[in-house]
Amino acid sequence: MIALIPGFLTGLSLIVAIGAQNAFVIRQGLLRSHVLLIVIVCSLSDALLIVLGTGGLGKIVQSHPDLLTFIRWFGVAYLSWFGVKSLRSAFKENQLLANGNAEVSWKRVLTTVLALTYLNPHVYLDTVIFVGSLANQFEGDKWIFALGASIASVLWFSTIGFGARAASHLMSKPIFWRVLDISIAIIMFSIAITLAFYNF
Repeated sequence: MIALIPGFLTGLSLIVAIGAQNAFVIRQGLLRSHVLLIVIVCSLSDALLIVLGTGGLGKIVQSHPDLLTFIRWFGVAYLSWFGVKSLRSAFKENQLLANGNAEVSWKRVLTTVLALTYLNPHVYLDTVIFVGSLANQFEGDKWIFALGASIASVLWFSTIGFGARAASHLMSKPIFWRVLDISIAIIMFSIAITLAFYNF
């Protein structure tokens, strides 16, 4: 428990902030569109990166700054494109309603969530480097720490995915979706700008 609880709190503190990935999970949860798939992919991705960081991948990433630079600019381009897409969606009449009319294929949803997860350098900084480094401070209990952080990811994504899904019947007004899409666009552009100027 000495390692599990700090791991859980660390993992939770890193993913609670509304970022590109969280915004997408909430949006799809409200649409009731492939929520289980998204929750599983996000949770497993976080767990995978945490395990890799705990196993020592963080040191390898830190020794190859060109890798983060490559990911950085791909992330900037993708998030900017996603922001433009969200703005266009916000100003289309009756584009989205909470009854699920905007259903898209699971392949498209999977591609989007994978891109939002793995094209964001902050994901690697948070999970592989930061959580991995903290986990290794616990030495023999480092995998317990990693387990705690992974449990936090599962709990968080399940909460925002299925929690939003449960509340989707309240979101029947088109103005809600317009505000949501504009908010998501702002988040995407903000993260893209941060990535472009952040000193890794």
